[in-house]
Amino acid sequence: MNSFATLNLILFLALTLLLAWPLSRWVTALAQGRLPRWAAALERPFFRVAGVKPEQGMHWKQYALALLLFNLLGVLAVYALQRLQDVLPLNPQAMAAVSPDSAFNTAISFVANTNWQGYGGEATMSYLTQMLALTVQNFLSAATGISVVFALIRGFANKLSGQVGNFWADIGRITVWLLLPLAFVLAMVFVQQGVIQNFDGYRTVQTLEATDYQTPQSGPDGQPLKDAQGQPLMQNQRADTQTLAMGPVASQEAIKMLGTNGGGFFNANSAHPYENPTPLTNLLQMLAIFVIPAALCLSFGQMVGDRRQGAAILAAMTVLFVAGVLVATPAEQAGNPLVAAQGVDIQAGDQQAGGNMEGKETRFGISASSLFAVVTTAASCGAVNAMHDSFTPIGGAVPMVMMMLGEVVFGGVGTGLYGMLIFAILAVFIAGLMIGRTPEYLGKKIEPFEMKMSAVAILVTPIVVLAGTAIAVMAEPGRAGIANPGVHGFSEILYALTSAANNNGSAFAGLSANTPFYNTLLGIAMWLGRFLMIVPVLAIAGSLAAKKRIPVGEGTLPTHGPLFIALLIGTVLLVGLLNYVPALALGPIVEHLMLWKL
Repeated sequence: MNSFATLNLILFLALTLLLAWPLSRWVTALAQGRLPRWAAALERPFFRVAGVKPEQGMHWKQYALALLLFNLLGVLAVYALQRLQDVLPLNPQAMAAVSPDSAFNTAISFVANTNWQGYGGEATMSYLTQMLALTVQNFLSAATGISVVFALIRGFANKLSGQVGNFWADIGRITVWLLLPLAFVLAMVFVQQGVIQNFDGYRTVQTLEATDYQTPQSGPDGQPLKDAQGQPLMQNQRADTQTLAMGPVASQEAIKMLGTNGGGFFNANSAHPYENPTPLTNLLQMLAIFVIPAALCLSFGQMVGDRRQGAAILAAMTVLFVAGVLVATPAEQAGNPLVAAQGVDIQAGDQQAGGNMEGKETRFGISASSLFAVVTTAASCGAVNAMHDSFTPIGGAVPMVMMMLGEVVFGGVGTGLYGMLIFAILAVFIAGLMIGRTPEYLGKKIEPFEMKMSAVAILVTPIVVLAGTAIAVMAEPGRAGIANPGVHGFSEILYALTSAANNNGSAFAGLSANTPFYNTLLGIAMWLGRFLMIVPVLAIAGSLAAKKRIPVGEGTLPTHGPLFIALLIGTVLLVGLLNYVPALALGPIVEHLMLWKL
């Protein structure tokens, strides 16, 4: 990894921590209901009209039921808006109604904070759908994840109450007092940098050069004409215009990043110059992805009364993230040996001669593209500024592994921290077994119920990923979507299921996934991966909240030092990743060996 890439990484991490610290103080105040008087006065009438009493806590089952009902209603609303968009306003391009299977997939995708997109946004969704369905869910799905981690932290911090907070108060406050202000400020900066924000119809402009190309000739019946040898007859065409998509992009782009959603207004996502026009917006987008997950770690330490606990969790996440960058960036800088063998000397921006620029924007180069790829998959965002399908086998395997670790390396807003805390519970359980002592974490005994729920939360995603991949490989409709036969085609399917079940949303784009088979399979995977993990986490929160805190004794394992950080990282790697090793061996590992002929 060259010096430019190293400085890129150091600057990014330093800015993330610099922004996360002050934000964590505000997040802690929100979680504890310590709002300024003016904010409390503003929200009071709205809560009164809604019949919500913020001070009235909920049992974890009530909290879970409210959360599931709220998100189910979100699915129905997003589905209906897509199916009816052809008769609704703010549709200047007269977009047709979205097909039932695609609408089903997209509705679950945006509600589950996955934002998997099997469609091209600028060619499929009206402005109303983009705003009222997709952007609104970007806020609400992010707020749902943060609500769950608030509930879990309260489980550790509360004593004998059995209550984990009020879901309606949590989701309202997170949306209004955290996500909306940050998104507004970031959207204004994006507009200043050149991200578009309008309601204009698409514009047709004259190109600087005409493009000559050929298309098949058709007969009067619309069927292609062929010559005597059965080959299609071609006709010359010339294009000297281009249609430029417009729309309210900056407002969606801001929450797409801050909420670790990832769904782009355009098909090219953050590789599109209207979404990500400058190196500064590229840096701001990466910072927006990480800042709330990092702040939540620090807030965790503040809420449990020991800031070292939050720092330890953040340190474990950072070590895993840096390791991913240190593998992915050199792999992309090393390039493709098959291209190098042709004597091609590729140089653009910061990368070395021979580096792999395939699928990357020359505006960003290899180091910024590789860093973005690891950030977006470590944080369960899914936004992309380069095509991961064009990465080298090892460079593409790193984003896949980041997701396979269980959405815990910073992870999505809220989901990363509660996922890592589940691994922390497992780590102290393992440590307790080794010394023959009942495990405890932050003064709460870890007993059979917590371990059963932790096992469910940890194992549900690998089961969904591996079972879904097996179904796709065995089924004819699944194999029909593979454009690249062989091991890379398998990697594309494995990546798709990994992305869906871990609620990431990025893709190896070579897979034709906008079919009834994949829309249904991935939709089910996204729903199970999201909510079959949330329910056990809330169950653990409720169980812990009903327990008394035990004072620290001589046999208590310190959970804030280097030893615990190493134990936590080892638990994540051994338990989270080993499930996937056989599948990785069949995909990117074999492809790497074939490429380099090792």
